[in-house]
Amino acid sequence: MRTGYTFMRAFFLLFVIVGVLCIACAEEAVDSNGSPYTFRKPANFPEAAYTFENNPVTQKGFELGRALFYDPILSADSTIACANCHQQAAAFADPVHTLSRGVMDRSGTRNAPAIQNMAFQRLFFWDGGVKHLDFVPINAITSDVEMAEKIAHVVEKLQRNPSYVTKFNEAYQEPPSSQKMLYALSQFMNLMVSANSRYDHYVRKEGESLTTAELNGLQLFTSKCSSCHATDLFTDGSFRNNGLDATFEKDNGRERITELAEDKGKFKVPSLRNVELTDPYMHDGRFKTLEQVLDHYATGVVNSETLDLILKRDEGFGIPLTIEEKANIILFLKTLTDREFILDKRFSFPANSFTK
Repeated sequence: MRTGYTFMRAFFLLFVIVGVLCIACAEEAVDSNGSPYTFRKPANFPEAAYTFENNPVTQKGFELGRALFYDPILSADSTIACANCHQQAAAFADPVHTLSRGVMDRSGTRNAPAIQNMAFQRLFFWDGGVKHLDFVPINAITSDVEMAEKIAHVVEKLQRNPSYVTKFNEAYQEPPSSQKMLYALSQFMNLMVSANSRYDHYVRKEGESLTTAELNGLQLFTSKCSSCHATDLFTDGSFRNNGLDATFEKDNGRERITELAEDKGKFKVPSLRNVELTDPYMHDGRFKTLEQVLDHYATGVVNSETLDLILKRDEGFGIPLTIEEKANIILFLKTLTDREFILDKRFSFPANSFTK
């Protein structure tokens, strides 16, 4: 039955159209020199990890990456674009599917993570299987359950497309190639910096204040959560077993990459920025609400050989949390929502330049 598939495709198209209309009034973020296409590190962020010396962001390169991000030409049957699983209104996560969906309505095995602050990351995907942002799109393009395409064939399609031939020449003074395609996608993703939430304005002393309950939540978060969700990226970039299962037979996580038994059931600690918008949660999308997430940490942690030591206590497993503490932590987490980011028209569907 493809009724559900057809409905979801129609829903996605409507979602994009509405998003374009809503975003039209949003202001572009600019750097200190007035350019919206220059990477700028927020004052409260650590140094970027991306190799900008090899691939500096330019307006033409960024715009090419934007067109590619929204174009289903990257998939085998021209039905799936990066934006299908990474939607701006959800901080470029997938608000529709628990597990990612690909060509012919095939189901992936993991929840699509948010795309934000990619320039500051060193390892990518839930299992850290990719070590550089330039290679991230390859996984989705060549995955049998996502885009099911070959890189060489994508390049052939781009070379036959006059609009893309022009865009590549404008950006790189050469015809479409796999390297420049990946460079352009990286340029687009590198500018996806989310650093203008209420929390950011508060911590940078930019005239924002937090309520008493939100400040209580911040204090609780610092004492109970920040060991893993560290720095103002709200992740330490590590891989941990947070007690979701006992055996991890369906998905052994980081062990799939390292082949080390000690990594079984370990998954990348996700950033909590825009977490209010990026449900469902965990690598398999098993939790729909933040309340369910905190309930898991308070009373639902399952012991196993690789369970993170932070979650092991003399009297049991998990992180003790009262109902009031959970509520205050959630109030704080909502201060990490960056409305400017999800309304930034630089990252929206390129209605005036979409190529066919």
